[in-house]
Amino acid sequence: MVDFDDEVDVLVAGSGGGLAGAYTAAREGLSVAVVEATDKFGGTTAYSGGGGVWFPCNPVLERAGTDDTLDDALTYFRAVVGDRTPAQLQETFVRRGRDLIEYLESDERFEFQMYPWPDYFGAAPKARTDGQRHIVPVPLPAAELGDLRAHLRGPLDTDRLGAEPPELLIGGQALIGRFLRALAAYPDVRLYRNAALAELIVEDGAVIGAHIERPDGTIAIRARHGVVLAAGGFEGNEEMRRHYGVPGAARDTMGPPGNQGKAHRAGIAAGADTDLMDQAWWSPGLTHPDGRSAFALWFTGGIFVDQDGKRFVNESAPYDRLGRAAIERLRAGSMTLPFWMIYDDRDGVRPPVQATNVSMVETEKYQAAGLWHTAETLEELAAAIGVPAAHLVETVERYNAMVAAGADTDFGRGDEAYDRAFSQGELPLVPIERGPFHAAAFGLSDLGTKGGLRTDRAARVLDRDATPIPGLYAAGNTMAAVSGTVYPGGGNPIGASMLFAHLAVLDMLGR
Repeated sequence: MVDFDDEVDVLVAGSGGGLAGAYTAAREGLSVAVVEATDKFGGTTAYSGGGGVWFPCNPVLERAGTDDTLDDALTYFRAVVGDRTPAQLQETFVRRGRDLIEYLESDERFEFQMYPWPDYFGAAPKARTDGQRHIVPVPLPAAELGDLRAHLRGPLDTDRLGAEPPELLIGGQALIGRFLRALAAYPDVRLYRNAALAELIVEDGAVIGAHIERPDGTIAIRARHGVVLAAGGFEGNEEMRRHYGVPGAARDTMGPPGNQGKAHRAGIAAGADTDLMDQAWWSPGLTHPDGRSAFALWFTGGIFVDQDGKRFVNESAPYDRLGRAAIERLRAGSMTLPFWMIYDDRDGVRPPVQATNVSMVETEKYQAAGLWHTAETLEELAAAIGVPAAHLVETVERYNAMVAAGADTDFGRGDEAYDRAFSQGELPLVPIERGPFHAAAFGLSDLGTKGGLRTDRAARVLDRDATPIPGLYAAGNTMAAVSGTVYPGGGNPIGASMLFAHLAVLDMLGR
């Protein structure tokens, strides 16, 4: 018999997008406890520069006059995800997001705006190349959080570089801030920090609560209606990465330090089935002087070359596809890390990367660490980075010829709408011709793992016989991703986290 220290209707593990479940519970009159493993609320979501969600035909987009349809959106999603995940799960994600936005917008504390962001597979059937499936939270003054401001995670520059926290919250910080502000208005909400879910409490086959590790000891919390596991991925756990074969390293993830997979292990111990455990949301990572490669996008020049001095990818492709291209070659043994961005001097020494997520520090530090190199000729640059000079010269000459011809016939750079999203719709082909020439080291980064507990469309966790485990739900990166092995569009991870946490609580309420 467990001696419970606290008792609520709903227990939510994690304080990222899963806060949508906590908010739903509180708004519907249930008592709720949120347990966060670290000293800050927000999870990976709070690090997101955009904080967007991919919810086709939601009220924000409809007010903007979109002509999209849910059937079209589902056609696109199924075309890129395929049968890797259950069709009903995919349909739930595509069709129910609009209902969640309508639900949130009926509370004046939530406000969203359209932020056009093209689908990541522009050639797929019914893709939207105009970005009309993506919205973001409206910025929020940090002062509106009151005392909770001190407990909001990030942004990344604050956590990694010691930058001052911003006075205006944008992106994922604005989203988490709005959830925290809304939760503060309900009297029966407990927000625990430094409280990691360690073990689920199971009675007669049903999950009835959890043991929570705190600095002063372990407590037990009973959950009368259910437990929602939305505690992020296990990207920070090197042992779990190795066990499940996740490429890359924990040091290079963009997930916060609390994402150690404890909720995954608790769910597995309670009988949960898993899927996609070798998968993550990938990206190329600009390598910084601290040795960590951090998510980078928006390249306004340059090409990537491998250890042979040869180009191997469309540099303007969506970041997950870039990461997967590198992984494919790494697994085949045909590429090693780092790979290099080669660029000319038209914009100076610093690489043409406009969104580094972790800001670049002083140039001298990259040079001293051997991460950035400059030389008067391509041959000298090749020697500096250890690639065959003849190959690098040939690669750059071939690329420049394709730039002059107006088409990348090798890798199709610029063929899809996303490729041109950062060049005002023009071809993102910039020649490499103005010396001196530069090279910047890149590695493999990720936005978190995406493998987790199998669920049905109500977010109920399934056992190995595909039977729901009573009282147990999952969302976000603790849940096996609805998108399978692909990244269909910006806002998929946060959107899935919010939606399935929301649906979990609606299921507890019998809706």
